[in-house]
Amino acid sequence: MKRLLLITLIFTFSYAENKLPERGKIPERGAFPERGELPERGTFPDRNKLPERGDYSMNNVVNIIPLEDFFRNPEMSSFQLSPNGKYISYMKPWEDGNRMMNVYVRPIDSDEEVRITGASKRSLYGYFWLNENRIAYVQDEGGDENIHIYAVNIDGSNNIDLTPFENIQARITDDLEDNPDYMLVALNKRNPRIHDVYRMNVNSGEMEMIAENPGNIQGWMTDNDGKLRIATTSDGVNTSLLYRENETEDFKPILTTNFKESVSPLYFTFDNQELYVASNRGRDKSAIFKFDLGTAKEGELIFENDEVDVYGLMRSKKRKKITGVSYTTDKRQMHFFDEWRENLQNKLESKLKGVEVAISDLSKDETKAIVVTYSDRSRGTYYYYDIEKDILTKLADLSPWLNQEDMAFMKPISYKSRDGLTIPGYLTLPLNYKEGDRIPVVVNPHGGPWARDNWGFNSQVQFLANRGYAVLQMNFRGSVGYGREFWEISFKQWGKTMQDDITDGVNWLIDEGIADPDRIGIYGASYGGYATLAGLAFTPDVYACGVDYVGVSNIFTLLETLPPYWELGRQMMYEMIGDPDTEKELLKAASPLFHIDKIKAPLFVAQGANDPRVKQAESDQIVEALEAKGIDVPYMLKEDEGHGFYNEQNQFDFYREMIKFLDKHLK
Repeated sequence: MKRLLLITLIFTFSYAENKLPERGKIPERGAFPERGELPERGTFPDRNKLPERGDYSMNNVVNIIPLEDFFRNPEMSSFQLSPNGKYISYMKPWEDGNRMMNVYVRPIDSDEEVRITGASKRSLYGYFWLNENRIAYVQDEGGDENIHIYAVNIDGSNNIDLTPFENIQARITDDLEDNPDYMLVALNKRNPRIHDVYRMNVNSGEMEMIAENPGNIQGWMTDNDGKLRIATTSDGVNTSLLYRENETEDFKPILTTNFKESVSPLYFTFDNQELYVASNRGRDKSAIFKFDLGTAKEGELIFENDEVDVYGLMRSKKRKKITGVSYTTDKRQMHFFDEWRENLQNKLESKLKGVEVAISDLSKDETKAIVVTYSDRSRGTYYYYDIEKDILTKLADLSPWLNQEDMAFMKPISYKSRDGLTIPGYLTLPLNYKEGDRIPVVVNPHGGPWARDNWGFNSQVQFLANRGYAVLQMNFRGSVGYGREFWEISFKQWGKTMQDDITDGVNWLIDEGIADPDRIGIYGASYGGYATLAGLAFTPDVYACGVDYVGVSNIFTLLETLPPYWELGRQMMYEMIGDPDTEKELLKAASPLFHIDKIKAPLFVAQGANDPRVKQAESDQIVEALEAKGIDVPYMLKEDEGHGFYNEQNQFDFYREMIKFLDKHLK
């Protein structure tokens, strides 16, 4: 991997889609290697016209689907090719255990699989190939996010913990794909606040520190030869880009920007002399540039979009070409520079009509590929594609038990905020919705808050629609991808204009004649959980009930309990949220805990005991305060979970109780 590894604080309180990533997809963006063009989950090019609102009334009968079918682990997922394309790997439930997701390997021309991991208490977060004979996988304990890296041979032998240290978080700096016996790993074992870089033997676990963090480095990056040549530092507000020509030199700062301006290294050019960066310096929308390391200035503009930020860069290391870019409007879009890659995409789309098509993995020689298709009504299907022979073979549906025809459509929408902003979002209506009906609604603000919702299959949205609810998701101000101004106007607006954007979405849905104003609930996780509490406290007449999932109730205690490895970003968070020492009244006004007297709607709370981001105390406080007021607050606490429920049975428990709660108060 050659992308810069950052402690990405814009995702500090994110809980995408109120779920953890698909099993096998590495949870932290940029933290682990990617050999192919792994798409964002559920976001693909917009090529199919969605139905208009009136087209939802296709029938008057909806097949009620068992709850477990929406949330059970995939039958098979996360397919990858070995570097030479001789083997195929994937994750699937280990039926002899507790249906935890484990890694399996088989030859490309055989169905004889070998299970090579034995996780029985918690599904693996993800895995990747180290070399032709060895695979690495990552796991924490009970959701504590103290990630360990393990390695195992493809026959299941020599399975070892490469990072056997207490209370550490490991991150992959570079998998060194051209050096099969080693990889670069960043560890905070010397100091829990910062990560040093080690060269690690993937067979034995022996390691050597090759870069000691002086105390302010938040990310590292290698060139195409695996040499550590880029670092970024932070003083909390300002970020500096550090560079060295070779590993014998010291890192020297070449550029310093305020955190509001971003020059994010993506890759070195193939000659290792320049960088490709995503930059919003001097502009509102991030675009892809070449970056001159001598002058520290953006050079050739590679690609820009007038409406949204552009971050994604696709490349072929084999052919030493930049092949295209990806970006997200309502859906994921791709633009190609390379004829071979564009032709490959067109050929796949001609074979797989009516769905969105992406390449999730590519062999080093570019003769074999893993292809994945998605839509808003399908969780996805994996295919193996022999590029040379032009043979496409289906590997697996992620959820073959779900019939696409029973799923609802997710429609991109937009509405105006009270101060004139255009707020984009998504509306999902029950399949049997009839024009003019006023129905119960679940408003579902995303986590982050500096993240965004995307178009695509969403299990919880489909579940709610199947049970007769309209689901409204909105990318309120501060949601990323819409430019610097849209992001910055959210600073210090928790519970204020950010919340107004959510309320304005509710009012829009009422004005559209869809929402029954007496049957509106709000549900969210992480920051979405905060928005739920804020909605009940600051607009008590809008919502009939709320579901708070790992949400923030007291901003003071949130900031007091940040994980140590977030410490470099503390001052930035103060600028974005508020300073608890100098802006006490601001944070008190925005913290739902201090406005208990205004809450009158029923509330259901769910929390993981091991959550390192939003501590259990955030939920304990709000529950205790409401119970003291005489309000019965159903509270689900899972001792084996962290920032959201990951284990299958815990998800079943949560959604079972959630739908009982919603049905009681909204139907």
